[in-house]
Amino acid sequence: MIYFDICAVIILLMLVFSVFFRKMTVGLTNRLFMILIFVTLATAVSDILSAVIPYGGRSAAVLRSAFQYLYLLLRNSMSPVYILYLISLTDTWHKLSKSLVFKLFLTVPYLTIIAALVSNFFTGAVFSFDENGVYTRGFVMPVLYVCSFIYLVTGIGYIIIYKNLFKAEKLLSLCAIFPLTVVSLAIQWVFPDMLVEMFAAAVSLLLIIVTVQRPEELLDSLTGLSKYGAYGVDMKRNFANGKRVGIILVNISNYSSMHAILGFDNLNAMLKSIADRFVAINKEEKLHASLYYLDRGRYRFVVTEKTWDKLEKTADKINTELKQSIIFKRMSLNLIAHVCIAHCPEEITEFETLMAFGNELNEMPYSGRVIRTSEIAKENRFRLTNELDAIIDSAIANRTFEVYYQPIYSIGTDSFISAEALLRLHHDKYGFISPDLFIPAAEKSGAIHKIGELVLEKVCSFIASSEFKELGLQYIEINLSVAQCMQADLADKILQIMKRYGVTPDKINLEITETAASYSQNIMMENLEKLTREGIEFSLDDYGTGYSNIKSVASLPIKIVKLDKTFVDSENNPRMWTVLKNTIKMLKDMNMHIVVEGVETEGLVKKFTDLNCEYIQGYYYSRPIPESDFVAFMRKHAGEKVK
Repeated sequence: MIYFDICAVIILLMLVFSVFFRKMTVGLTNRLFMILIFVTLATAVSDILSAVIPYGGRSAAVLRSAFQYLYLLLRNSMSPVYILYLISLTDTWHKLSKSLVFKLFLTVPYLTIIAALVSNFFTGAVFSFDENGVYTRGFVMPVLYVCSFIYLVTGIGYIIIYKNLFKAEKLLSLCAIFPLTVVSLAIQWVFPDMLVEMFAAAVSLLLIIVTVQRPEELLDSLTGLSKYGAYGVDMKRNFANGKRVGIILVNISNYSSMHAILGFDNLNAMLKSIADRFVAINKEEKLHASLYYLDRGRYRFVVTEKTWDKLEKTADKINTELKQSIIFKRMSLNLIAHVCIAHCPEEITEFETLMAFGNELNEMPYSGRVIRTSEIAKENRFRLTNELDAIIDSAIANRTFEVYYQPIYSIGTDSFISAEALLRLHHDKYGFISPDLFIPAAEKSGAIHKIGELVLEKVCSFIASSEFKELGLQYIEINLSVAQCMQADLADKILQIMKRYGVTPDKINLEITETAASYSQNIMMENLEKLTREGIEFSLDDYGTGYSNIKSVASLPIKIVKLDKTFVDSENNPRMWTVLKNTIKMLKDMNMHIVVEGVETEGLVKKFTDLNCEYIQGYYYSRPIPESDFVAFMRKHAGEKVK
């Protein structure tokens, strides 16, 4: 029954036509999808030829056998190509290069398939044709199915890990290939003559091309470059994946004037010519950049670490060309273009900040030279410092402070058992403002007390929610500043807010810094003792950042000590590591639990596990994330082992 295969060929030929007609051939993701279509098409054709060759005669038997080999080779190539397509779609090549386990999952099954097919020439253990031309599966055939199952599990796992990068309809289309493949394989195993597998694969690819591979969503029809939406998706994905990129931002600041002079059609023609020139520069300099046209004269070059060294030269070339008069339809035009270089996430650490920065580039004074983000950061910091008090007051009045949560991993239970609440402030003009800036300013102005109450209210509201109860968290850690600890009625205010939301003391853990612990004022000690009597426990944060007063630490009602990131950063210093090991032993002898902050690698997790530390906190597991993302993160890891 080759009718299903014929239908598959028809669908796949339509997809080939669609790919070329819609110009879906540029970029690695498009090329991999195109390869996937061609491999599937060739598989379906070889399956048909294998089935239609008549029985009888040695030459017919050889042909049938050859096409069966080709079919099995191509069919088992589809899965690894699809995995590569998913990697490209999620732009996680930089992570793949660091994961030996994933490389093995990707290559070993395919090499096993090749070895099985080669050995079949001598053993017939995969398949064979008898003297009558009857096809028979050998005992090794299930090995091919097992290898396909491994790719199936790998693909499902990959989509689950990066599901947040896709909208619901795209996620469903990417997942559809797996149940369709399983069902078709089951049917074809039970009924060998019913060739439905390629039809299922063709339908899967049709769903993907309709929902995922949509160039109209990604390409700007005027310039042929990727459009604003694609830039936003790609940059958000880069920040989420921790991928380092360099960006050349080009903003034509006198876009409105050009529009008034040239009119709609001529302006578009000029923008297209600029885009074409940028494409040429990208090739000339071998920058291998992804090019975007956002809107209103804004272009972006995005490159990976491999070509960072060419950013300066390319940016200077772009800037030099844009400063020259452009002769367009007998008119001499002078463009005012801001050209800026940014490195992410080193210089711009958040997606929202990058997008806001690109919008604000036009407002900066035009200097005629390439701008560096580090220079702008200094200027912005000066202006921000002068406006910080007003920004803080506005954020308090409008309740625009946000609470992010960073999960804390328990080594003993191999799960996330708590989280630290961290304050974040986003401003329309300055983007995300670092706590290192606004916390000291708030302490100096006295606004820290209102901020502290606001944070406690938001955390208590979260703890009182039904979502929190589902997550199985033991408690949330909340930071207290030095100024808060000196507030006479601090304990009463904390207890009142907790009572208002019905939060029990075991759900709150208050953090005081080593600096606060070094104070001996009676007010702070009274606050701590009163809260301790009510059942609230304390952690000592940033231990190791200053001159630790061991006597003061030992006298405080502290259950947990959090080792500062400076300890983590000293892993390659033998003397500091000796100090660290003895510090941990001393704290353990005092019956204190230890949280290690700032852990970013699996190796460090193992080192601190070997030192009998109880908890790990750091980017290795998660950055601080908004409440909604934190809930999703915890649900994802609920009931599963983290390692």
